[in-house]
Amino acid sequence: MDLYYSPLACSMATRITLYEADIPARFIGVDTRIKKLFDGSDFLAVNPIGQVPVLRTDEGELLTENPAVLQYVADRKPESGLVPQGGMGRYRVQQWMNFTTSELHKVVFVPLLDPTANEEVKAYSRQKAETRLSVLNEHLGGREYLSDRFTIADAYLATVLNWANYSNVDLGRWPGVKGYMDRMYRRPSVARAVEEEAAQYREMVARRG
Repeated sequence: MDLYYSPLACSMATRITLYEADIPARFIGVDTRIKKLFDGSDFLAVNPIGQVPVLRTDEGELLTENPAVLQYVADRKPESGLVPQGGMGRYRVQQWMNFTTSELHKVVFVPLLDPTANEEVKAYSRQKAETRLSVLNEHLGGREYLSDRFTIADAYLATVLNWANYSNVDLGRWPGVKGYMDRMYRRPSVARAVEEEAAQYREMVARRG
């Protein structure tokens, strides 16, 4: 399978999941600002919205949207335990993936990372962060992961919370969240993905001039 990704973007969650499940994949870099693959070809021909992740399956299907892509990859290796195969456990994973995508990714961090967003928009997002990170902090108190083990929801949440480093969000104000991220950074799959994509991000920015 092929993963179209942009360094340090939400597609990093799929890279983490692939590493966790030990699933081989080809990684195809995208600069989503200019909508080009690293080889210069048109990314809009792959995804007209111009966003990552995009997964091309071994059967040639194109799959988009992070929660769907993550579940698809995890289901290729059910023995990995990265997503429960049924019951309330699976719905809890979906709950936390939707919390991450709707309450943190889009509401909090996208505006804070957007260089075109004005200060009023950023103030709105900082206000929303207070409640959402407080809820997350309470949930993570006494827990190592979002559920009873590492799942795709953790891969996604760790990817999004990593953006705090680039958006002036001090996770230290929420000790449960900060401790969670400290553990995530020590996890081999997360550490590997962050290290690789941080280097690729620097190279991408340099190519932009």
